Amino acid sequence: MGNSLINGILFQPPELTYLHPSRRLWLKTKNGERISAVYVDQPGATLTVLFSHGNAEDLGMLYGWAHGMSQMLRVNMLLYDYRGYGNSEGVPSEENCYEDIEAAYSFLVNDMRKKPSQIVLYGRSLGSGPSCYLACRSAADGKSVGGLVLQSPLLSAYRVAISFGTTMPGDPFPNVDLAPYIKCPVFVIHGTLDEIVPFWHGQQLIAAVRDEYKTEPFWVEGAKHNNIESKFLGELLERLNNFLDTKVSARFTETDDTNNAAQTSPSSGGEECSLERAQEQADYHNLRGGAMGTHTQSQLQGARVECKALLNYV
Repeated sequence: MGNSLINGILFQPPELTYLHPSRRLWLKTKNGERISAVYVDQPGATLTVLFSHGNAEDLGMLYGWAHGMSQMLRVNMLLYDYRGYGNSEGVPSEENCYEDIEAAYSFLVNDMRKKPSQIVLYGRSLGSGPSCYLACRSAADGKSVGGLVLQSPLLSAYRVAISFGTTMPGDPFPNVDLAPYIKCPVFVIHGTLDEIVPFWHGQQLIAAVRDEYKTEPFWVEGAKHNNIESKFLGELLERLNNFLDTKVSARFTETDDTNNAAQTSPSSGGEECSLERAQEQADYHNLRGGAMGTHTQSQLQGARVECKALLNYV
């Protein structure tokens, strides 16, 4: 009952927006339910953006926008609807959102044959939750995605309404607790006058990212929650292209070679690397069992403290 109430408040699917069936593809989630998706191919693109949309949006609203962004950013794009949104089956929930982005990611890696390092996650508002989750998970698996863009992100769902100093039990999308475990360049965009997700969410979220993965954020002076693209598109595109060109595109081809050398060469510390990865995976699963399920604060803090101590996360 409690989860149903929270989900009913947190998720607000819009009335279905028309999307021609020929433009839609179907992806299957772990439990067999189908979610709708759109893939935009950009000839010659070396990067693919996996986009997780905000609340009250669906693919029908975003189809034209996705084609424009694909051309202006010179990337392929995959967009998907969460369960209960658009034509997707099922009902939305935090856990289902995580499984939905996993299905989209699996399509890119297994069907489209994209390398993780060639995939950039882009989460807007609510979409910051599944995007942070997948960035964290891919890092724990030792095959991190190439980059993470967070536009108007939330620290966690409860904190949007009340400024808790810590993650409360049952708080959906605890992005701030996942941030220290992300191991790819992170670019945060947030309007200084955001009336939905306060500006300080973006500030504190980038502060929680490890220093080596932080990039200069884009604080959009005077922007609100829903007008960054409409009023600040030129600067947004410039900053996004700069992030992709200097933090992702320039390094994605060498990342796999570097990782493979580190894992297989004894002289480069490959054994130590594999032990570290095993510990990271254990800590990640401990965190997921807490922060993303029926977690308690002691579980969450314990996982974070242990991981910081063992892996020198500072």
